[in-house]
Amino acid sequence: MTVDFKWSRLADFDAFELHQIIQAREAVFVVEQDCAYQETDDWDLQAWHLTVLVNGELAAYARIIGPDTHTRQASIGRVMTRAKFRGQGMGRALMEEAIKFIHNTYPGHDIRISAQVYLTSFYASLGFDVCGQAYEEDGIPHIAMLKVMQK
Repeated sequence: MTVDFKWSRLADFDAFELHQIIQAREAVFVVEQDCAYQETDDWDLQAWHLTVLVNGELAAYARIIGPDTHTRQASIGRVMTRAKFRGQGMGRALMEEAIKFIHNTYPGHDIRISAQVYLTSFYASLGFDVCGQAYEEDGIPHIAMLKVMQK
């Protein structure tokens, strides 16, 4: 099994790659989670997009928004693993790559995420701490978490 990480800006994708990403994000966030919302948004235009490819097939995805854009910190969002790749450690590999990218690209900037509450312990194992109370976003309980990076 060959696992490749690919970093791109929106303009870097060809039509096929963009279609795969939109289709996967909608499958997870809109269909599986039964959330009717505008999944593709204007933050996609400013974000870095991380795709994880397994033998050339899209397995996982996340987007990174730089600091002082959406929040004061850098943020990781739209974190997802396609159903057929779950349980293989893709989520951890994806997040570790995203954290490393932020550390190298935006040194000294903390990372903020909006985590689904049931994944709190997973993100805590990656060094994120809860910062605030749980809240509902698109009908799903979420909680803000922060990873303080070494300055």
